[in-house]
Amino acid sequence: MSLHGLVHHPATPSTVIERIEVELGRDPRGMQLCYRMRGDAKRVVVAPPATDETPRRRDGLWHSTCCELFLRDASGAGYREYNFAPSGDWAAYRFSGYRSGMVPLDTRAPIIAIERSPGVIALSVTLTDPSLDGLDIRRIGLACVVETDAGLCYWALAHPPGKPDFHHASAFGLTPAIDRAAHSGT
Repeated sequence: MSLHGLVHHPATPSTVIERIEVELGRDPRGMQLCYRMRGDAKRVVVAPPATDETPRRRDGLWHSTCCELFLRDASGAGYREYNFAPSGDWAAYRFSGYRSGMVPLDTRAPIIAIERSPGVIALSVTLTDPSLDGLDIRRIGLACVVETDAGLCYWALAHPPGKPDFHHASAFGLTPAIDRAAHSGT
């Protein structure tokens, strides 16, 4: 697993969250991510788990605390966006270009688990999308929207000038370093 630190957007500094780190890797089940938000965790707004205990696919998760993964494929300007909420709800989209051609991505529900302590919120995700196996990923974006009692703050590997924009090419700040050998079992 590789560890990556996120930075807050300059226009949305946080007095609640000190840092966010994301572990990224693969295992036989799929892509593994663990988002760790460190700071005053009791001031972070986290939606409760779904009452029926079944995570749902739901749009608009980024209006509250939500962890995100962006994957740019080698076939051009297209990319995927995955959203993971602490409630277990999730979303997945395919884009044909920068913020264009958005369609729901046909994929399996990820496995999402949350651990919370006074100083850390950890959201663990197993992405079991079988279409990832053949995808030639060229760039990866990791991001979080964090809602606190002081408002929203935006975290990513990198931020373009201007307002927060996780879809901008400069936010895809990571080249794949995922251990494919662990995934393939070799």
